[in-house]
Amino acid sequence: MSEKMYEIVEEPIVINDLIKKVERREAGAVTTFIGTVREFTKGKRTIFLQYQAYVPMAEKMLAQIGKEIEEKWENTAVAITHRIGRLEISEAAVVIAVSSPHRKAAYQANEYAIERIKQIVPIWKKEKWEDGDEWIGNQLEDTAYPSGYPEIKE
Repeated sequence: MSEKMYEIVEEPIVINDLIKKVERREAGAVTTFIGTVREFTKGKRTIFLQYQAYVPMAEKMLAQIGKEIEEKWENTAVAITHRIGRLEISEAAVVIAVSSPHRKAAYQANEYAIERIKQIVPIWKKEKWEDGDEWIGNQLEDTAYPSGYPEIKE
């Protein structure tokens, strides 16, 4: 397979490209999840987000999530792309496409994917607000990275 199914990119995500990666004749359902940059978080107006990642490990973890899904939901196909760099309000930060023979598995697998991304993929963000900015840390927002980067051990 020459197409990358699990990617970290710096350019805007083309949603239809992900859908095409998972379309198959045996699939009766294709679901997509599009995580976008929202304007208000906890009452603060966001101007933009800055995402960073440890790209080789992030792509490896996205692939692990895909493998978990394929094992848990039979006959599924998954493609995940997460964007890094500066993202403006309403831009897509992450897109997940899942195909399966039936819709229930596609929905469940898609929800599983976004939860696992937040748990294990080394991607972190900086929120720029009207009155300042802050490195939020990991995607579960339970570990702060005040310097902007986690300490990565290989």
